[in-house]
This record gives sequence, structure tokens and C-alpha cells, in this order.
Amino acid sequence: MQSPSRTILIGGTLGAALTAPVMAAAAPATMDVTITIPQLKVAEYHRPYVAIWVEKAGAPAKTVAVWYDYDMKGNEGTKWLRDVRQWWRASGRTMTFPANGITGATRAPGAQKISFSRAQLGATAAGDYTLVIEAAREVGGRELLRIPFTWPAKAGVGGRAAGKAELGAVTVAFR
Repeated sequence: MQSPSRTILIGGTLGAALTAPVMAAAAPATMDVTITIPQLKVAEYHRPYVAIWVEKAGAPAKTVAVWYDYDMKGNEGTKWLRDVRQWWRASGRTMTFPANGITGATRAPGAQKISFSRAQLGATAAGDYTLVIEAAREVGGRELLRIPFTWPAKAGVGGRAAGKAELGAVTVAFR
């Protein structure tokens, strides 16, 4: 026969063990971003250069992805990065290219899904952040979208924005 105190102790330990996975699931560690690049009907189409970064009031901007022609001879693709103007002013001009872990090729029209960990986002402290996506295209225009989010985020909850020319729908979700 077990004593009541022992039963309560075991039940309490088991209850804590069962709720631990639920608590871990409540704090997402990954942001999924889907960016739609529209197919434009123009005489001369070029894939856009895209920069994605995170802003937090009082902190420097954190670049998480840059899509450009990084494989051009003599690193020539970098000379047009300054056309992604807001990003260039926020953090691009201080970077060395290709940037390890964030440089990627320009993307074709369609939905492009990328994921970022909390560390990649620089979301180490709780608070309000803004995910910024900017696109610029040769013989085209430029467009900037901002999607605010709060960290720590709730699983599944995110944000969305829709571009009008260089970017299509952008969605954010957390898991």
C-alpha cells in the first residue's frame, strides 16, 4: 500500500512531464515566409533582387536573406544591390558579399517559401518586430512590404501583406 504523499508526488511529477511538451509547442521557434513573385507581362523581364530583414525599435536591422545574381563574373551582381534602396540604407551597405547563410539566387515567378529560426531573425528578446521585404527589378520598379509581428509568437499566427507590382502576396506563419 502506498502512502498518499507518495501518490501526490508521483502524480505531480507525471503532470509536469505531460505538460512540458505542450509548453514547448506554445513557443514557436521558426518563422515560415511565403513570398509570391508575380509573372509580369513586359517586353524585357528580369528577376527581382529581393532583400528580407527584421527591424526592432532601438536595434540595428538584421538581414536574413538577399536574393541577387551572386554568381556573375567578378561579383558584378553586387553593383545593383544598392537599387534595393531601403535595405541598402538599413544594413546592406555595411555587408560583405556573398554573405554566408543569407545570399541566394534570384527567384523565378511563383510562390517562394523560406524559413527562419529565431536566432536567424535576431528575435532574442521579447517585443514587437517588423519583417520587411523589398524587391527591385532591372527595367522595372521597386516595392517594399512591412509585416509586424510580436515575439514570442503564437503557433500558426502570423501576418500578411500584398504587393501591387514587384511583389505579390506575402504570408508569415510560426511553428
